[in-house]
Amino acid sequence: MTDEQLQQLVEELSLNSFGWPFLHRAYFNKRLKTTGGRYLLRSHNIELNKKSYEVFGIEELRGIILHELCHYHLHIRGMGYKHRDQDFKMLLKKVGAPRYCSSVNETSQKQLNIHTYRCQQCGQTYKRKRKMNVKKYCCSKCSGAIHYVDTVTMLAKPL
Repeated sequence: MTDEQLQQLVEELSLNSFGWPFLHRAYFNKRLKTTGGRYLLRSHNIELNKKSYEVFGIEELRGIILHELCHYHLHIRGMGYKHRDQDFKMLLKKVGAPRYCSSVNETSQKQLNIHTYRCQQCGQTYKRKRKMNVKKYCCSKCSGAIHYVDTVTMLAKPL
């Protein structure tokens, strides 16, 4: 989907769901990582996360657009446009927009390397995310020499 197609979809949803026109710009912002979209207060534009569309499809995108249009139309009319405002909650229910979008971060997990080290004298083990120079450090228990054991790769938990 291109930005022009997105603009057309937003204008169409605004007229059909709210009965009010959308007079500003809607576009994809590739830098959005943790949110499905955002309404910009100063310019009145709407930015949307393209990855949400690619991962979850058009229905998720429609929900995000409806959510952002709630912010837009309430702000333009001088009503409560924030998540905690009653006007916002009521308009969300009226148009069937979701309060939250599905998280893109849960679908893409990062790998994490855990490095294991052990003291040669007392057997104390150390687990580290970063590699360490064993010549530079000694055991915190007995001051013995530390040596590398192995590295385990695991999936990091999403935030």
